[in-house]
Amino acid sequence: MIHTASADEAYKKVTLRLIPFLFICYLAAYLDRVNVGFAKLQMLSDLKFSETVYGLGAGIFFIGYFIFEVPSNILLEKIGPRVWIARIMVTWGVLSSCMMFVSSEVTYYVLRFMLGVAEAGFFPGIILYLTYWYPQDRRGRIVALFMTAVAFSGVIGGPLSGWILDTFSGQYGIAGWQWLFLLEGLPSVVLGVITFFYLDDSIAKSKWLTSEEKTFLQARIDADVKEKVHLPVAKIFTDLRVLLFSGIYFFMVMGLYGVGFWLPNIIKNAGVTNVLHNGFLSAIPYFVAAVAMVLVGKSSDRTGERHWHLIISSVIGGTGFWLSGVYATDLTIALIGITIATAGVLSSISLSWTLPTAYLTGTAAAAGIAMVNSIGNLSGFVSPFIVGWIKDMTGSLSGGLDFLAASIVFSAILVYCTKAIKPVR
Repeated sequence: MIHTASADEAYKKVTLRLIPFLFICYLAAYLDRVNVGFAKLQMLSDLKFSETVYGLGAGIFFIGYFIFEVPSNILLEKIGPRVWIARIMVTWGVLSSCMMFVSSEVTYYVLRFMLGVAEAGFFPGIILYLTYWYPQDRRGRIVALFMTAVAFSGVIGGPLSGWILDTFSGQYGIAGWQWLFLLEGLPSVVLGVITFFYLDDSIAKSKWLTSEEKTFLQARIDADVKEKVHLPVAKIFTDLRVLLFSGIYFFMVMGLYGVGFWLPNIIKNAGVTNVLHNGFLSAIPYFVAAVAMVLVGKSSDRTGERHWHLIISSVIGGTGFWLSGVYATDLTIALIGITIATAGVLSSISLSWTLPTAYLTGTAAAAGIAMVNSIGNLSGFVSPFIVGWIKDMTGSLSGGLDFLAASIVFSAILVYCTKAIKPVR
């Protein structure tokens, strides 16, 4: 029997093997998904796109993502994470680079849609994959560590994107935004190839764990599975709690993509016109959020409490959006507001995955996690489109930020509702 100290060492070994690599993969994925927010600073004027066209194209990614998310995650469970995640990464990296060839509204919409199809299944696949290795009582901090990739995509991606736009613009007759898509898409292809050789499908197939460690880790997972709900896949789509999880994630992600697609614009509206300076300032909210989400995840794991950690984080996020909207022309206050919003949103999103993964197991978990993620990410279509439309109608981002504030606060209300529903076993 492994003692507590040895158990911690076994999980440390797993974490050091998996999390840094998965972190880098998700960083590349998320950067490829939202770098259109930086490309927008040059692309709209070059191609004569309106804010509404930009918002629709940014969001149409999530239609393809929604349609193929559940089938993709079921295939991952059947085929194995190693092969399927590698396939996803190579195809999305190629398509992300192909965004440099956008020349019209139609090509913009088609490539964004196909990028969503290619990436479908990656994030819920990783969430499912982590349940193969970590029991529920360790999952809050682990998902938070993994999802700090979203925050660090802003810390690294903001300055990197600003530098590419500033340095490569016009090189070899290619626009800065075209260089941006090309140079940020290719690393995903390389990482996809590495994934095929690096990841292990399960604890049993790993060659870097001892027999004793494998037995212990698998026993913890098996004990965890016994406590979960075993739903037929068909019932996933009508289960009230799964639908609530989906609604919670939908309104939380509304805020996430509000930050991802509009942060450079918020900073520009506050008076920062230099793209390189914009990139460096864009890193601040994400850096603070990376720290906040890990601290919130650790606190939740230590206390075993999930709901109030989620509710408080969401309310804090909504308050930040409201503040940045009220003081949209004051750079200092607007940046403080959007930093608070980013920290609250990312902390709540990472912790929200402890709810469905504690509830479901097996193929139902693959389908349920994918369903929550796919419905939630539909807000990636709704959010940029509505915020873009409000900006076109009013000439200001303030109304759009108020809309995002209301969305994230509503997610807190739905989290509270899950406390009143007892799972049927």
